[in-house]
Amino acid sequence: MGAVLKACTLLEHFGAERPVWTLNDLTSASGMNKTTVHRLMATLIHAGWVARTEDGSYRIAMPVFEIGAAALAELDIRSAAKPFMSELATTFGNTAYLMVPAEQGAVCIDLLEGRNSLVVAGINIGSVMPYHAAAGPIVMLAHSRALREEWVRADLPAITERTTTDVDDLVERLDEIVKSGYSVSNSDYLPGVAAVGAPILGRDGSVVASISVGGRAEEFEGQTLTVKIEKVREAGARVTRIVQALPRG
Repeated sequence: MGAVLKACTLLEHFGAERPVWTLNDLTSASGMNKTTVHRLMATLIHAGWVARTEDGSYRIAMPVFEIGAAALAELDIRSAAKPFMSELATTFGNTAYLMVPAEQGAVCIDLLEGRNSLVVAGINIGSVMPYHAAAGPIVMLAHSRALREEWVRADLPAITERTTTDVDDLVERLDEIVKSGYSVSNSDYLPGVAAVGAPILGRDGSVVASISVGGRAEEFEGQTLTVKIEKVREAGARVTRIVQALPRG
């Protein structure tokens, strides 16, 4: 089992940004010793999953692409995001949400509750939320020019006393979200409820969904909040890579 996991770790280094690796570079990047890397790569070559280039470097072989293509053909955003939502819910005990943009607001299309989840009234699968509050909706608003043109206006309602309704303040917040790659909300949609959200982007860079984790506001403070931000950002980036690799429908 250990050898299989190490081999999978080596395969994870290959990607569109770097499809070819030398033995020395792969050894340095993986943190394994050179003998182990050489042995595992030789096994993967024998299995047909890896091939050697003319200069002796390693590249992914065709069977990996065939398996990946078959898996991707069956994926949609919900199934692509599910394992990452499960990881967030399990790690933090909060509720993980997947939302997609719609004309009338952000639509929750999936959620997974953790062991310590706060039951959030009014946020269920199918719920439609305004874009200017809560982490999942507002991170999509930040990344969509079309949504900004429609939603950033002077008559936005204050859902709670902490909802951002001033246009200048909202635009400043949205711009900061784009720069940082995540959003944090605290009691701006429901009192005492906080969340962290990250965008899921399509091939053309447009926002197609958001992934977020929410719960009691006191569970989103200090170092705990820092860790949640890191994990949610990572989840958004990984789902983005999967979505961008989906075959064009």
